[in-house]
Amino acid sequence: MMKTIRIQYFARLREDRGQSEEEWSTDCRSVKELYAQLQAAHGLSLAPASVRPAVNGAYTTWETELNDRDEVVFIPPVAGG
Repeated sequence: MMKTIRIQYFARLREDRGQSEEEWSTDCRSVKELYAQLQAAHGLSLAPASVRPAVNGAYTTWETELNDRDEVVFIPPVAGG
């Protein structure tokens, strides 16, 4: 079943994608499948082990199931000083 997911990208992933957010139509069941699909489509450079996912404002696991109209954020490591 197709779902529309709102995706936000930060830091390195925003640079890779060339934009900070988008709506994406997908039949992926999990956050992990969605990230793999986005990596293939957009050349996202960070491995999942380097990224923390959040769904609808809460940190989650890669196995979390997606629902239509979910908001997914992929948060890469951030350095600062």
